[in-house]
Amino acid sequence: MPDDDRVFKALADPTRRLLLDLLFSRDGRTLGELEVEVEMTRFGVMKHLRVLEEAGLVVTRRSGREKLHFINPVPIRLVHDRWIDKYTERHVAALVDVKNELESEHVDH
Repeated sequence: MPDDDRVFKALADPTRRLLLDLLFSRDGRTLGELEVEVEMTRFGVMKHLRVLEEAGLVVTRRSGREKLHFINPVPIRLVHDRWIDKYTERHVAALVDVKNELESEHVDH
């Protein structure tokens, strides 16, 4: 599966987005710390973390007996640069302005 597909699949699930939000607010959490934040079993959280890891959105590091989870923003940035950034350029903003102007003229008549 291509990397973009894995990232979109991972981001499509609200529980995985919540896990990413939790890691964004405080990186380096253990499975247990993440588990108490969501209403699901430890096994369920592990499955979601595996999908996030396969997409490259989460990386892990061992610290003694603990496995710490960290957010990796690079795949999200790559998606942003490819799919979102090009739609925020000036010429697209100008087209939106024209669209809004035409719509407001249509309503006024």
